[in-house]
Amino acid sequence: MPDKALSAKRRKSISYAKWGYFFLAPFFIVYTIFSLIPLLSTFYNSFFENYMVGIKQVGPSFVGLSNYAALFKDGDLPKYFGNTVVIWILGFVPQIIVSLLLASWFTDLRLKLKATGFFKTVIYLPNLIMATAFSMLFFALFSDAGPVNNILLSLGRAEPFRFLSNIWGTRGLVALMNFLMWFGNTTILLMAAIMGVDTSLFEAAEIDGASPNKIFYRVTLPLIRPILIYVIITSMIGGIQMFDVPQILTNSTGNPNRTSMTLIMYLNKHLYSKNYGMGGAVSVILFFISAALSVIVYFTLTENTAGKRRGR
Repeated sequence: MPDKALSAKRRKSISYAKWGYFFLAPFFIVYTIFSLIPLLSTFYNSFFENYMVGIKQVGPSFVGLSNYAALFKDGDLPKYFGNTVVIWILGFVPQIIVSLLLASWFTDLRLKLKATGFFKTVIYLPNLIMATAFSMLFFALFSDAGPVNNILLSLGRAEPFRFLSNIWGTRGLVALMNFLMWFGNTTILLMAAIMGVDTSLFEAAEIDGASPNKIFYRVTLPLIRPILIYVIITSMIGGIQMFDVPQILTNSTGNPNRTSMTLIMYLNKHLYSKNYGMGGAVSVILFFISAALSVIVYFTLTENTAGKRRGR
């Protein structure tokens, strides 16, 4: 009799394990259709010669690694990769410094800052502006006859400074725009990370006589390291994919002398000319560059954390 009751209970019990797969299915379906299949298609097309000459279609014909060899032979790819890295560093270093300062100030209860909600909204607003509008605004502001040059002339400069004809002037403008567009988003992420830290740790450090700087470097930074790694990796991937701002600001030329041409601008030229084989090869290289740099940054920062813990 007890065995029959036990078996009846087992029949009535419901297993919810299958529902987890049911709710995960839409994500995997969408990912497969819109990400995985295009990714595999890009890999496949990178091994083919496939382009347009006027109205004539050449290919697709299998050429193996010829597209990759051609990319490194002309020397353009390393140059554009260098441009991308330089512009990203110029924008990201000030971005992470300013974001860390703002995040620590806004979350410091001792400062008792007022209207923090208003300031958070203001610093995040540039992230909502389209890059095209931002680029056109900077193009008008820093043109030879723009307001910035008018101010410089009124201050005694003999002639306008041609920002868009100067290598570092153009790179600086692109980096400044990326900084203004993204530092608010980075600040919000870092604020969330700091607010997730137990306040008793800060109080204990303060009681032990630690200065605000030591608390920041010895307590805050190590505890928000996971979010910091996330910010660095996502910013790095976004920097490699930099396209819209330099594309519009330099009228898709990357001038002066293609020193502001980024990797995605280079990819766009192949896709615009319908050279799909070379475009696929550039995309695959970008994929491996992003993956390699992300892995290096992740393991470098996490190994440093593990090493410090072992040292203790």
